[in-house]
Amino acid sequence: MRVIKCKNYDEVSEAAARIVAAQVTMKPDCILGLPTGSTPLGMYSRLIQMNKENKLDFSKIKTFNLDEYFPISKDNNQSYHYFMFENFFNHININKENVNIPNGETDNPEGECVRYEEAIGAAGGIDLQVLGIGQNGHIGFNEPDDYLESATHITSLTQNTIEANSRFFDSMDDVPKKALTTGMGTILKSRKIIILASGKVKAEAVRSLLSGKITTQNPSTMLNLHSDVTLIADEDALS
Repeated sequence: MRVIKCKNYDEVSEAAARIVAAQVTMKPDCILGLPTGSTPLGMYSRLIQMNKENKLDFSKIKTFNLDEYFPISKDNNQSYHYFMFENFFNHININKENVNIPNGETDNPEGECVRYEEAIGAAGGIDLQVLGIGQNGHIGFNEPDDYLESATHITSLTQNTIEANSRFFDSMDDVPKKALTTGMGTILKSRKIIILASGKVKAEAVRSLLSGKITTQNPSTMLNLHSDVTLIADEDALS
């Protein structure tokens, strides 16, 4: 695993944006796997700026988001669908038909998971998967457990994740307790992976990730099985 050591969050965001930009430049019709949460916001901001300055063209790319709460409406301002359009897609020249996000409004979540997994396969798989890392080591909504799912699936969120995400909701009771998420096998099929980490709250999860040991109690450690992973982390996350 390659490690890019950064001084702070701004440097993490800049390094991540450069890697995504290089991928899009080398392969203008590439397939990007994208995350939500606070960590990638700086990266998205820089990519938007590059696009506005005509340094980067997103018109041919396709994107697949890692996950979505369930159940939740697309126009709910806490849905990941809303998040992605508000913070990225509405500000770049992407073809909206090429945007793929799990449907949190579905009345058949199991069927939606199968459909989403098949859509990723039909697109040719993910060229570059961008990940964040949870305080407990989750990636996507693959939470610590005795067993991990390989393919896209519906999952229950751990109390740790519910508490971490409650800052975005009016109360903890409003946080959805389930999510649709791509599985570990799906993530590991990506041709290249970058994982972003910032802040002391991520330090323990990062320490476990870099130990080289693999445990389902920290799903991010599964990335040690992949041949092309880059961790981009600041001093606090590496502390």
